[in-house]
Amino acid sequence: MSTKEYRTAVEARGGLLVMKHTPGVAFGDRVSIEDHSGGVRNGQVIRSSNEEVLILVFEGVDDLDLENTWVRFLDAPVEIALSPELLGREFNGLGEPRDGRPPVLSSLRRAVGGSAINPAARTYPREFIQTGISTIDGLNSLVRGQKLPIFTGSGLPHNRLAAQIVRQARLKNEDASFSIVFAAMGVSYADAKFFRDEFASSGVLRNVVMFINLADDPPVERLTLPRTALTAAEYLAYDLDRHVLVVMTDMTYYAEALREVATSKGDVPARKGYPGYLYSDLAEIYERCGRIHHRHGSITMMPVVSMPSDDITHPIPDLTGYITEGQIVLSRELDNQGIYPPVHISPSLSRLMKDGIGKDDTREDHPRVAAQLYALYARALETRNLASIIGADELSSHDRRYLTFADAFDRRFVGQGENEERSIEATLDLAWELMSIFPKDGLTRVSEADIAKHYRELDEEQASSLGGGPASGVTTAVQSHSRRKRRTGSGAQPSGGG
Repeated sequence: MSTKEYRTAVEARGGLLVMKHTPGVAFGDRVSIEDHSGGVRNGQVIRSSNEEVLILVFEGVDDLDLENTWVRFLDAPVEIALSPELLGREFNGLGEPRDGRPPVLSSLRRAVGGSAINPAARTYPREFIQTGISTIDGLNSLVRGQKLPIFTGSGLPHNRLAAQIVRQARLKNEDASFSIVFAAMGVSYADAKFFRDEFASSGVLRNVVMFINLADDPPVERLTLPRTALTAAEYLAYDLDRHVLVVMTDMTYYAEALREVATSKGDVPARKGYPGYLYSDLAEIYERCGRIHHRHGSITMMPVVSMPSDDITHPIPDLTGYITEGQIVLSRELDNQGIYPPVHISPSLSRLMKDGIGKDDTREDHPRVAAQLYALYARALETRNLASIIGADELSSHDRRYLTFADAFDRRFVGQGENEERSIEATLDLAWELMSIFPKDGLTRVSEADIAKHYRELDEEQASSLGGGPASGVTTAVQSHSRRKRRTGSGAQPSGGG
């Protein structure tokens, strides 16, 4: 490996170092920077021209004395050592150990830049991945090779949900060949400790590779971390023939680091100050997952994306939605009602669900049960809104069954213990139990054979008991409003909704 060493730095700003008079430097080259105190920092060339070279310094440029800074161009890309010993380890964004153990020793090293999978080499995502979470497995199923993001908001339990998915995710018939790559960007010490403890106590850590960037670590390191994590995932999937689930949290911190660097570079800003190439940059990451012809292994991805101000039209979730194949949306309203995981069913979807469920993958009735649940819940939300206007007592007995169903659905199907793992069979059996609130002729999206096999007829009292206490608080609000309306004659309307 040839090296070129210069002391021609002229400017340091926003994690970037500007060099003059450095001919023959290539884009993407790895850089070693020795500061005036003898400390060594890592960097990468992100712009190269005859006039100047721009270096992204992973440890930041604070306290650099430019006149006494030596910059060594290593004429090689940023690389990571790859070995089966990656499993059970924790690294930073550059692939350096964070767990106090020695570096991975291997003759196999690969550049972290990577590239998207050639579309001609792709094979269609198929085969169901069980997460043990009913709202995902039953209604928004994840299939092998899919990209299915989780859209969340500040303060919502997305870290707990991500940890639960890591603990529980598995292929139905190939547990031994399933691995997890977990990448966390900009997390607090408490969150990092939470993830470590969760994975260690559940026994899954030996099958997980962790890449962690803390909130007080250099933001520019977040630009490399997802690529480093995906390089490890590609090795596990395509060299070791393992099925890999990549969980990334939080891609919003990645995009904010990208905006910070783009501003320092002088790039022209687009929506909300993010660079115009945000879409292609995110696609460069997301499109590295999938399945390849004649390869047994695969990469499936579940990135967590925070929506600033809960705005799903914000550039980051908006562009992510264009690239990926669906989304799981978390609801602040459900979270405020104490329902975990607070998955909002209506805007959530999995575009590839149909290719991973059914007779040979989950259960024969699964596609029809999912369609029926969506139809019933959509009607139940309409009934809730109607009841908030006219009062629950004014509803017909049939409509009151929809209110009972909505409460039971939120409390029992959506609501699930953080350590409760449901098989897909248990999820579908629970769905049939809730659908039995309605008479047979009200279930129009399932077959007669499905009804004969799974339906259990309930009387009025049994159907009402399934609702239990109102999970969403809407029934209580409606009943209170109805009593107040009769008592005062007022038409004042409380807030309701789904």
